[in-house]
Amino acid sequence: MNIYHNIDEFKPVKNAVVTIGTFDGVHLGHRKIISRIKEIAEETGGETVILTFFPHPRMIIHPEDQNLKMINTMAEKAMLLEQLGVDHLIITPFSRDFSNQTAEEYIRDILIGKIGTKKIVIGYDHRFGKDRQGGLSELQALSSTYGYEVIEIPEQDIHDVAISSTRIRAALLEGDIDLANEFLGYPFFITGKVNRGDQIGRTIGYPTANILVEEPYKLIPKEGIFAVKVHLQDGEHKGMGYIGHRPTINGMTRNIEVNIFDFNRDIYGEPIGMDLVHYVREDMKLNSLKELTDQLAKDKIAVQKLLDDRA
Repeated sequence: MNIYHNIDEFKPVKNAVVTIGTFDGVHLGHRKIISRIKEIAEETGGETVILTFFPHPRMIIHPEDQNLKMINTMAEKAMLLEQLGVDHLIITPFSRDFSNQTAEEYIRDILIGKIGTKKIVIGYDHRFGKDRQGGLSELQALSSTYGYEVIEIPEQDIHDVAISSTRIRAALLEGDIDLANEFLGYPFFITGKVNRGDQIGRTIGYPTANILVEEPYKLIPKEGIFAVKVHLQDGEHKGMGYIGHRPTINGMTRNIEVNIFDFNRDIYGEPIGMDLVHYVREDMKLNSLKELTDQLAKDKIAVQKLLDDRA
């Protein structure tokens, strides 16, 4: 997949089949749309193009709202779209100037001038241009003028996308990892770099890799213990993940860390991915490190059984 971080980097391709959206989660609802554009591209000898925006438009239009959290970082989203066989991903920097284009300017200058769109696959509720005045009707009205075809995504599919995204976010925040993963079609994952911690886990027999997530907009699930699979440069490993403030030692910051089973290698600074397979229990304050160690021993048995059962 070719990735462009500015639309000016993109050169029009033959028979571009285009869809536009946030595609946060790249979940089962999104995959219906991606399957459709791939089918059309195959039928017409074209290439698939996804146009997305970063930062998310709400971050620019409503900068005071810090509540927006995304299921995927942009890098994670790109990885998932590549796995699905998308040909081109255009990540357009979103700005107030960009949002002030009229609907026709957007169609003429972006969809036609920059991308060379021949077919656009779009939902009835998609809005674009200044004050969100553009939509499906404007695209249809100008299609003959600019020589492209509009294919509408069925309303039920759009409904499924919206419902799925909302339910995934809610499920993650509630600790319902099974439901989130069902809607996603894959295990929710967190990526980052291994950061050096205070190594308390090592002193009680449960050394952990601390995961530094640099993107503040990444949604982090409910705090607690998780059964996880860990992806490192040398492959996949099983482990016990933790998200929380470490209340037993009066921790002040939220940590994301993982005890990797049967593992003893220095991985500081390396990239790491952690798939959340199942939520085991909530975070809790214990009376001593001894109690914490005993509880972690029980957690590890539960995690190992879960991972073995789902192998």
